[in-house]
Amino acid sequence: MSTMTEFHWTLEVLQNLDVGLVVLDRDYQIQVWNGFMENHSGLSASEVRGHDLFALFPEIPEEWLKHKAQTVFLLNNRAFTIWEQQPHVFPFRNYRPITGTAEFMYQNITIIPLTSMSGEVSHICLIVYDVTDIAVSKQALTSANQQLERLSRTDRLTELNNRGYWEECVVREFRRQQRSGQKSTLVMFDIDHFKQVNDRYGHPAGDAVIRAVSQVLRRNLRDSDIAGRYGGEEFGVVLINTDAPSALYFAERLRKTVQALTVTHDDQAIQFTISLGLAELAAEVEDHKEWIARADKALYQAKEGGRNRSCVFGE
Repeated sequence: MSTMTEFHWTLEVLQNLDVGLVVLDRDYQIQVWNGFMENHSGLSASEVRGHDLFALFPEIPEEWLKHKAQTVFLLNNRAFTIWEQQPHVFPFRNYRPITGTAEFMYQNITIIPLTSMSGEVSHICLIVYDVTDIAVSKQALTSANQQLERLSRTDRLTELNNRGYWEECVVREFRRQQRSGQKSTLVMFDIDHFKQVNDRYGHPAGDAVIRAVSQVLRRNLRDSDIAGRYGGEEFGVVLINTDAPSALYFAERLRKTVQALTVTHDDQAIQFTISLGLAELAAEVEDHKEWIARADKALYQAKEGGRNRSCVFGE
């Protein structure tokens, strides 16, 4: 077999590889551009050969790629980049039918040093792998896992945190407050005479009332506040960086909004109220359970005092 035949076969293989192959000199001028690159860029090898890569593709992050390439030129070692770090180097459109939701082709890139006869790295070779299918599948899996995680900690009826996750948040806030010494207040509240609502109007109406309360609660929350459905018709809220007087203002605004609310279910108008108990986190509180117990005790005091009111623990 002649050397020319071997060379011809090598070129044919490189031209038809299902990966991109680009050779650049030290001035980042293109010397080799295989069929993969032609097909995805729409530019033939004759059109790009001898031209500056960054002039042809201004979308390429020039400073970032040159930093990578200079390491290869200097150290005569390979360099790699994956799509999680840089989604793509070459801005090729994605036309795969299965992963058509991705606008651009996701790429992994390997940069290989090419040495001259003197042993100096005179050129670099960029190998471009299309990893769109892998990237989109991984993103879809990540999104699905995030959705499952969100569902696992969300109460379906109210779309607030469920009891388990809300209590985890209370534990974290308790520990954070112990370290920082900042003020936080816990609010526990429930719907007054809720059993009568269920008995008179039915359980679907009771669910509508609970949903209405949760909607009012969400509208009154700050992004930093932590709200959850504690169970049945009872709710809990951690007001971050909030002392008892400020928390009482929040509680009274919430109470008055609910008092003015009318829930219509099966053409029946339902009015109701809530009672609230507040406990600012004090230094002597030993754990999050005691903190919740103090707010519950204040809630019991509000119930005993006639309902439709807010009470602060210790007052």
